[in-house]
Amino acid sequence: MTLRWQICTDLTALHAAAATYVLAASERAIERARRFRIVLAGGRTPRETYTMLRQADTDWSRWEIYFSDERCVAADNIERNSRLARECLLDHVALPATQIFEIPVELGADEAAAQYGRLVAARVPFDLVILGMGEDGHTASLFPADARDPAAWAVAVHHAPKPPNPRVSLGARALRATQQVLVLAPGASKRTALQAWRVGARLPINEVTEGLAGLVLVDR
Repeated sequence: MTLRWQICTDLTALHAAAATYVLAASERAIERARRFRIVLAGGRTPRETYTMLRQADTDWSRWEIYFSDERCVAADNIERNSRLARECLLDHVALPATQIFEIPVELGADEAAAQYGRLVAARVPFDLVILGMGEDGHTASLFPADARDPAAWAVAVHHAPKPPNPRVSLGARALRATQQVLVLAPGASKRTALQAWRVGARLPINEVTEGLAGLVLVDR
């Protein structure tokens, strides 16, 4: 299995390539198993990819949506990852609500992590995990300085180095339990972390993706 890298000319090309990759993965999964289990990345980076997917020619009734991480804020808070996904994609397609599995952060980080971890453990492997990458090499809400239980399917994060705080994140165990991974890492501010990743630095993004099949999309 290999992780392929692709340099895109600009952000529009990057998001178009991402949407194409997601749809190809969905077609294979639906043909193979009659369902497509995808983990959505949080943050602002994937917004345009999700918007492009609205026009997809796919059987949305076969999709199952999971989330890589969530901020412990109110459901209508602009920082909520599930809100962004709904506004950009989920509220615009014929996807049954029973197939959207949000992280129940209203229960508090610890209980939400416990419940979501049990859910994920019963649903893996995923067909595709979408990830972003921060300037420090973090992915989902797995940060470089955090001590993590490698056996945990989901983890509570109480001291994220950037707000909002606290959070819930899928653990590396869950993020690695996938047929393939798609990483979106545009922006010159991520150059140093990308270079460190390429030479094998022990960053969360490397911890999660090492040995997996998939695609990393960066821009010039």
